[in-house]
Amino acid sequence: MPNVDLAPLKEISSFRRLALGTWQPAYDPSIYGAMELRMEKALAYIEAFRRRTGRRLTITHLVTKAMADALRRCQEANAMLRFNRIYLRKNVDLSVLVVQTDEGKGKVDLAACTVRGADQKSLYELVGEMDEQVRRVRERKDAAMERGKKTTGLVPLVFINAFMKFMSLLMYALNLDLTRFGVPKDPFGSATITNIGTLGLDLGFVPLVPYTRVPIFVAPGAIRDAPVVENGQVVPGKVMKLCATLDHRLIDGYHASVLAKTMHDCLEDPFRHLDDIDSLPESA
Repeated sequence: MPNVDLAPLKEISSFRRLALGTWQPAYDPSIYGAMELRMEKALAYIEAFRRRTGRRLTITHLVTKAMADALRRCQEANAMLRFNRIYLRKNVDLSVLVVQTDEGKGKVDLAACTVRGADQKSLYELVGEMDEQVRRVRERKDAAMERGKKTTGLVPLVFINAFMKFMSLLMYALNLDLTRFGVPKDPFGSATITNIGTLGLDLGFVPLVPYTRVPIFVAPGAIRDAPVVENGQVVPGKVMKLCATLDHRLIDGYHASVLAKTMHDCLEDPFRHLDDIDSLPESA
């Protein structure tokens, strides 16, 4: 069984061929983009969702679901490179970065919570699954992840670059399933979401991480009060900047526009594009 279910992209544009020939793996094909979103409806949706279901919906959940829907609509962006050839992923799996802390020890670490088949899940299902995964990660009860981190911790720092490149070669270039060796299967998925707004940041771009083979990193910022224009008048509003770092070998202007429009629609009007609040299960 392979590490990732893939199918080769048979036809590629002339630009894509030039892009493949221009850059080596992530050194450095990064393109950056940001958009400012009105968040009044999103905040109202979060409040209504929580009141109806009792589940603590957050901006991170909304962005994750919006990213899943965007990749479902733009399947060519759900891809990775192997030996300088583009392969399409058969599933939309997303990773969300989670902060791990050791109380009393002052240690802080980052870990990835992976949502499999995120495009096939409702927002309600996604919230439940993510919250359970985040709980297990923060309590260090994700056995596969903890084994992987322990293995990495044994590698001397002088060899860590070579080790990460070697692991990327095995997991993604050769597409080997290493779970029997304690390595989580495809832990990073199609795209990675990290909420920099929880750090108090309005704007920030996450660098591509070569060994993950992830071509899309999305970072929502903090929601701020700001003057906005409505019907020609300046009024107070709630805004959030959504930043993205993209691998230009896989994502071009067309793909970026589809992804951006889908996420814009989902986040600015979730009542219309995400779960119908009235159809959700009520909290006990």
